[in-house]
Amino acid sequence: MTGLSAAARRVAVDIAEGTGTAYGTFGELLQGVLPEGTAFLVTLPINLGSRARFRYDPHGPLHVYPVHKTKSLTLARTMLDAHGGGGGTLLLDSDLLVGKGLASSSADLVATARGVGAVLGLDTSPAAVEDWLRPVEPTDGVMYPGVVVFEHRTVRLRAELGTLPPLTVVAVDEGGHLDTVVHNRRPRHVPSGLRREYARLVGDLADAVRAADLSALGAVTTRSAVLNQRWLPKRNLDAMTGIAQRVGALGVACTHSGTMLGLLLDTTADGHRERLEAARAACSALPGTLSVYRSATAER
Repeated sequence: MTGLSAAARRVAVDIAEGTGTAYGTFGELLQGVLPEGTAFLVTLPINLGSRARFRYDPHGPLHVYPVHKTKSLTLARTMLDAHGGGGGTLLLDSDLLVGKGLASSSADLVATARGVGAVLGLDTSPAAVEDWLRPVEPTDGVMYPGVVVFEHRTVRLRAELGTLPPLTVVAVDEGGHLDTVVHNRRPRHVPSGLRREYARLVGDLADAVRAADLSALGAVTTRSAVLNQRWLPKRNLDAMTGIAQRVGALGVACTHSGTMLGLLLDTTADGHRERLEAARAACSALPGTLSVYRSATAER
């Protein structure tokens, strides 16, 4: 006999297990195209995400559950082949809504890479995870801690900006689902003047993160949401910007490739609880589904 029966395989001897996690992101602080034509986004990590548990079996087939997580199955197969073969069982669990712009697919893939890589002894540093994910699909930069400028179509880090003070996001989901891959493949003309504006906004945002200036950050996110109306309009944007002014929110952020808008609040500011309740009450009157998110710390 060349292999072991299922009954004869021993966990931790013939079968090893590993886990991986990844945060999602509430859309993007900023997304656009730079003067040289590079598409980019800037992440806003939230404290919800995906978890992967991988049981490696060198003699078995490869399965993923839920079975519709085919991208993670493809990634696991690629990593197994790089290791020399084998199979196993990949279990995925996520807090993130799908098709809303919360990087649910990216978080699944990053968690998968970390879980499979931990078992197989493969490199799962952020740069290595980029390499693993690049052939699979355009990806958010959730393999990096903190706020990053990320070239999502080519799956490459552009810059690490740092961390933010804690933020609360009062969000309204306008409904429906968006296929991010299909959306990112659609051609779009970005005039040169607008590309220059995006470059200025990246600089403004980098300065805001460096200085922990949340008011300046809110001004950038609001402008980015307004600019994104030409490609994926949100019907609640005018109402949300009005609410932001009335309740003293920092600004409005959107899922540029999704269905959600959110008010940004400084979690540590005096009067946060009252401001949060006012924002919730005002947003609950808008068409859509209300939810509240918290930003993530820089640590995985």
